[in-house]
Amino acid sequence: MNSSSAKPRKPGHAATLADVGRAAGVSAMAASAVLNGARTSARISDETRERILEAARQLNYRPNATARALTSRRMNTLGLATTLKREELNQYFLEVFSGVMEAGAELGQNTTVFALEDWHRQAARIPAFCDGRIDGLILLAPQLDEQEAQRLPDHTPILSIHSNVLIPGVINLEPDDEAGAQAMVTRLLGMGHRRILHLAGPEHSLGARRRVQGYLRAHALAGLAPPPDYVVDGEFTADSGRRRLEQWLDQHRGEELPQAIFAGNDSMAIGCLDVLVARGLQVPQQISLVGFDDTQLARSARLATVRQPLRDLGQRAARLLVASVDAKLGEGPAPDITNVVLPTELVDGATLGAPRSASLLIR
Repeated sequence: MNSSSAKPRKPGHAATLADVGRAAGVSAMAASAVLNGARTSARISDETRERILEAARQLNYRPNATARALTSRRMNTLGLATTLKREELNQYFLEVFSGVMEAGAELGQNTTVFALEDWHRQAARIPAFCDGRIDGLILLAPQLDEQEAQRLPDHTPILSIHSNVLIPGVINLEPDDEAGAQAMVTRLLGMGHRRILHLAGPEHSLGARRRVQGYLRAHALAGLAPPPDYVVDGEFTADSGRRRLEQWLDQHRGEELPQAIFAGNDSMAIGCLDVLVARGLQVPQQISLVGFDDTQLARSARLATVRQPLRDLGQRAARLLVASVDAKLGEGPAPDITNVVLPTELVDGATLGAPRSASLLIR
């Protein structure tokens, strides 16, 4: 029997390896060896191989991904786990995710996203992500303590981006938060700004704390000290930026208006912008506003900000994770790194200007 005598399949019936084998006059095992690239296919003659391939083409056979994975020991799928806020679109996640998908596609990888509501309350779910569906896992901005980190599975390569702690055996990638914040505040001070309010991210975030350190270090190197109560903790959301700035302004009525606001991230900066516009304040003529991240939202608003290479972080993470998977399967050397720190850069925008010569009072 040869492929030309293959019988048409019933509508809705997907061709199986048994169908291909019957059409080619061989066993389903032989068809599987050729179509799934098994090592035993080397013992099959070229004539038989071609007959099997022709039968597969005529029957429109599509290999079963799970069966192929059992043969190759990989699913060609990367996982990305992070927390996603329900109340607003996570611009930070979208930028990094784009980089992961771009590099993954170049390497023939799919990407599966696993959403957590909270790192601490749902850390126990992470091992279940590594149940064979994925070859490796990227943790995006994980807020794990040391005990939770120790419970991560060791049978699946794991990599982190912007981790709160260095996890043993896990490569971490992060931007230079402190240097970025210091550079931005140094620019503000160099322009003549002295009252620079910093709406920081959450105190439990290592990245947020490093940005506060950069803010303070820039003042110290300039021989200055920020005014009292000029560092305010918040969350990395636009709503937090709105609420925390409103609260701060209400608490300081009658005092001098800050000359500039340095928000902990772009989302917070956009929230601040809403408050300033609602109060009739002109940006940057009466008060400057800068952020941190350089997300699409910031670019649309022409926000002055600190660019952290979010898409590059995603691309590098995907490439390093695939290299780690290769090493686990004995197909290449393991990456010889532990922590990768990428530089940040300042981005000019329409929200940054020189300070007013006359002070304004908070109303």
